[in-house]
Amino acid sequence: MAQINVSNLTFYYDGSFDNIFEKVSFSIDSNWKLGFIGRNGKGKTTFLNLLLGKYEYEGAITTSVTFDYFPYQISSTQAEACAVDFYEELKPGCEFWRVLCELDKLNADAEILYRPFTTLSHGERTKVMLAILFSGENEFLLIDEPTNHLDQNSREIVKQYLSGKQGFILVSHDRDLLDACIDHVLVLNRSTIEVQTGNFSCWWENKSRKDAFAEAENEKHKKEIVKLQKASDRLGRWAEKNESTKIGFDPIKEHDRFLNTRSYIGAKTKKMQSRVKQMEQRIEREIEEKEGLLQDIENPAVLKLNPLEHYKETLLTVKDYSIRYEDAQAPVFENLEFAIKQGDRLFLNGKNGCGKSSLIKAILCRLSENEGITMGRSNVGSTVPESGVSGGNPSESRETQNSVIETGTLTIAPNLVVSYINQDTSYLRGNIKDFCKEKGLDESLFCAILRQLDMERVQFAKNMEDFSEGQKKKVLIAASLMTPAHLYIWDEPLNYIDVFSRMQIEQLILTYHPTMLIVEHDVRFREAIATETVEFA
Repeated sequence: MAQINVSNLTFYYDGSFDNIFEKVSFSIDSNWKLGFIGRNGKGKTTFLNLLLGKYEYEGAITTSVTFDYFPYQISSTQAEACAVDFYEELKPGCEFWRVLCELDKLNADAEILYRPFTTLSHGERTKVMLAILFSGENEFLLIDEPTNHLDQNSREIVKQYLSGKQGFILVSHDRDLLDACIDHVLVLNRSTIEVQTGNFSCWWENKSRKDAFAEAENEKHKKEIVKLQKASDRLGRWAEKNESTKIGFDPIKEHDRFLNTRSYIGAKTKKMQSRVKQMEQRIEREIEEKEGLLQDIENPAVLKLNPLEHYKETLLTVKDYSIRYEDAQAPVFENLEFAIKQGDRLFLNGKNGCGKSSLIKAILCRLSENEGITMGRSNVGSTVPESGVSGGNPSESRETQNSVIETGTLTIAPNLVVSYINQDTSYLRGNIKDFCKEKGLDESLFCAILRQLDMERVQFAKNMEDFSEGQKKKVLIAASLMTPAHLYIWDEPLNYIDVFSRMQIEQLILTYHPTMLIVEHDVRFREAIATETVEFA
C-alpha cells in the first residue's frame, strides 16, 4: 500500500479569473475505493489531470504509484478500427488475456473486441475501456463518470464490477453507484477539501449533522453578539453620563458632594470603560468563532417553474405505436401504449438503443411539421394546431422525412407548448449573451437561474465551449425552466449534473408538479419523482 500526498497545491488555468485549487493539502491510500464528490466546475476532472501530470502547478503531489485514466481518448483512426488492434496503444504493456478476463467479469462477449469501435453501443465501449483499464498491475486508476449515457442494466453491471475492485478514484454523481462501490470519499466543499471513511450515504448523513450543528452554533453566536452589543452600548452610555458629572455640581441639590469626589467619579468611569472594552473584545471573539461556520454549507436556492395548464386532461396518447427505420429489418420498438395526463411524470426506461430517444424525436418531429420548429434546440416552445392532433389511422403507415416508418397512433393535444432538453451539448458555442439572444431568453433572468444552480458569475464571461459538461447541462436546464410549457420533455438531463443540483431539481419537480416525459437512468431520481414508468423491451 502506498500513499498519494498532496501538499499546498495551487492551480489556475491561464487567463482564468480564479484559482481552481489554493494551498490544498491531503493524503489518500492507494488501496482505497475513493469516491470524488463536488459541485460542477469545482475541479474534479482538473485534479485527475494534475495527477496525470498534464498541467503545471504550485505545491507538490508525491507518490510511488502510476496512474491511468478512464475514459481513454479514442482517435478517429482508432474509432474506425477494432479494439483488438489498438488496445496496446491505450495501455502499453497490456496483456490480451487480462483484457479477456476483465471482459468476462463485465458480462461482455469477447467478440466486441473484433468489431469497429464506432459500431459499439455506449455500454459496450465503456466495458471495453474498463477491461483495458483494469488489465494492468500496481496502478491507481482515475475513473471519470463511467455511467453517463448508460442504460440501467449496463449501470448495474458496471456497479457490480467496480464494487469488486480497489485502488481507484471514482468521479460520479450517481448516488446509487457511489453507495455500492466506494469505502472513502474525497469531497470538494465550497471552501475546503475533506477526506472521510464510508460511502456517499454515510458522508451525506455526517454532512447533514455537521451542517445542522454549524447552523445552530451560528445562531447561538449571533444571539450572543446581539446581547453583548446591547450591554456594551448601555455601559458606554452610563460611562459617558457618569463622566459628564465630574465637573460642576449644584451644592444645594448635591450637598454631600465635595471637590475630591471628582477623582472617585473618574475611577468609576474608567472601570466602566474597561468593562466596555472587555465586552468589545468578547464580541470580536464571538465574530471570529462565527466566521467560517457556514462556509461549506450547501443551501441550494429554491428554483421556480411556471407550468401551463392545458384545457385537455390528456396531453399525449400513444397506442399500438411502432417505429422502424426504412432500411432496417426489425422495428426499433413496436406496439407501444401509454398516455400522459396533466400532472404525470412519465419515465421511459430501457436499454440503450431500445428506441427511447427515437420516440422523443418522433414527438418533436410531429410538432415541427406543424409549426416549423428546428430540431435539436436546447429549448423548444411550440404549439400544435388542431390539424396536428392525430397520428393517423392505426392501420396505416406513415413515412417521415427522416426515413422513419411509423405505424399506430401518436395523438398530441392541440395548442400544446413543449419545453425540450436535448441530451447533446456539443453544439453550445459562444457566450451566454449570444445564447439568450438566439433563444429569445431574458439574459438577466437566465443568469439568475444559473446562479441558483450554483454556477459562479465568473463563468458568464467565458465561452460555453470552455464550460465543464455539467455546466453545459445547466445551461440547457435553465433554458427549459424559463419556458412556461404544458409538457416538459427531458432526454437524459442529469448527465454530468452534480448531486446537489440533482436534489435541487427533484425538489423543484415535487413542488410544482409539471407534466413531464423523461429519459433518465438515475435510479434515485426516478424513484423520487416518477408517477409512471414505461418499460421498453
